[in-house]
Amino acid sequence: MTAINRRRALSGSAAVAVGVPLLAACGDDSTSTATDPSSSSAPSEESSSPSEDTGSSGGGAALASTSDVPVGGCFVVAASKIVLTQPTEGDFKAFTAVCTHQGCLVETSTEGDIPCPCHGSKFSLDDGSPQSGPASAALAAVKITVDGDSISQA
Repeated sequence: MTAINRRRALSGSAAVAVGVPLLAACGDDSTSTATDPSSSSAPSEESSSPSEDTGSSGGGAALASTSDVPVGGCFVVAASKIVLTQPTEGDFKAFTAVCTHQGCLVETSTEGDIPCPCHGSKFSLDDGSPQSGPASAALAAVKITVDGDSISQA
């Protein structure tokens, strides 16, 4: 009987010795909270208002130059996960660059839409709405400021 108890005790110790580091590896040291994602999707609730703010009181660092964004196309700022569009000359808009289908980053394009390379979804340059699937939800709008030739997140 003592051999069985010793085995159980040792196997339990082994599980703890292996399990604790694995659980610790699953977490991270970031200070983000569960409310962070809602702050990035909140602008989509204001889809009837323009996503561009042409005032000079921009709050963020420059994302790109206006010359980076083709007329009738889009430019992806991968580090910020933002896609900038220029549906017509001088009209700049921004959306999250994360496809609503399975989370891939969309691509820079001059083809008149915002393409996702993973499964072929295409989104509107004007409002981020899906033009072809499999994505069925729009890209969330992101507020930007255009000051001269610099585009910044508002």
